[in-house]
Amino acid sequence: MRTVGKIILVLLLLIVVVAGAGLAYLFFAFPNVPVAEYKIEPTPERLARGKYLNDHVVGCTTCHTQRDFTKYSGPVKPELLGAGGEPFNLGPAGVLYSKNITPAAIGSWSDGELLRAVTAGVSKDGTPLFPLMPYPHYGVMQEDDIHAVLAYIRSLRAIENNNIKERELSFPLNLIVRTMPAPAAPQVRPSPDDKVAYGRYMTRSALCADCHTPIDDRGTPLPGRDFSGGNEFIETGYRVLSANITPDADTGIGSWTEQQFIDKFKGFENTPPKDLGEAERRQNTVMPITAYAGMTREDLSAIYAYLRTLKPVVNRVNKCPDAK
Repeated sequence: MRTVGKIILVLLLLIVVVAGAGLAYLFFAFPNVPVAEYKIEPTPERLARGKYLNDHVVGCTTCHTQRDFTKYSGPVKPELLGAGGEPFNLGPAGVLYSKNITPAAIGSWSDGELLRAVTAGVSKDGTPLFPLMPYPHYGVMQEDDIHAVLAYIRSLRAIENNNIKERELSFPLNLIVRTMPAPAAPQVRPSPDDKVAYGRYMTRSALCADCHTPIDDRGTPLPGRDFSGGNEFIETGYRVLSANITPDADTGIGSWTEQQFIDKFKGFENTPPKDLGEAERRQNTVMPITAYAGMTREDLSAIYAYLRTLKPVVNRVNKCPDAK
């Protein structure tokens, strides 16, 4: 019996050693994305392009600013622009908090470090970012567009915010996240003359699929359900489900004309977000449509053209189940 006990003890020790070695390798080898040297000049043209993309397409400050859900579509609080602190509940996977991206927090970062974080998912100190920060999308955008966004972010007013909580990722996701970052693979932005290809680029840049594609409890998109809606959000204080934006005529946007699609957004352009009563808040939306309203008609038209090429998926969504 003593021999058996010794064998079991040796096996347990061996398991501990192997596990420890594997864990050490995971922390030593990953994430494996080096920093490249970049210098992004904040030219007037680049700043203007960056402001347009940030404010109306990629939405960096939409996620990195506290939002006011007492108003329709939760506009950002302008006095806190870019200061972070907005929580994102991942359910069983944990909770994330957006970081401060004003010069008060990133002023010491090199352009290369900032570019690596945004396009490859590795922070200045080597911390791997969870892909709720959509670096897989930003990493395939045209470099000129990403440079423009970063130049604009650099121009934000510096705001100190020392009250941002650390993220909480459940096991084993807290280890798996180290393997997620990957080098950027920038692509050429298609010509607007190729409307569908350009629309696909803009749709990806605007992160439409991230909210409108249903996922499983591990955050993996459900096969064959692209853009069919049903993701649940609770940021407004009530349950809100994303809409089906596939071209299904009955449950999606298949019956919408291009003009109706564009008007859905443009109806909120240059209009102060509406203050909501308690009953109206139950029907609020997490989609920052008042920000997307500033997108050009040409870009919205291209997005519509791309969405029309998707496979129609039948999925009737009750977008505001808590409404009474």
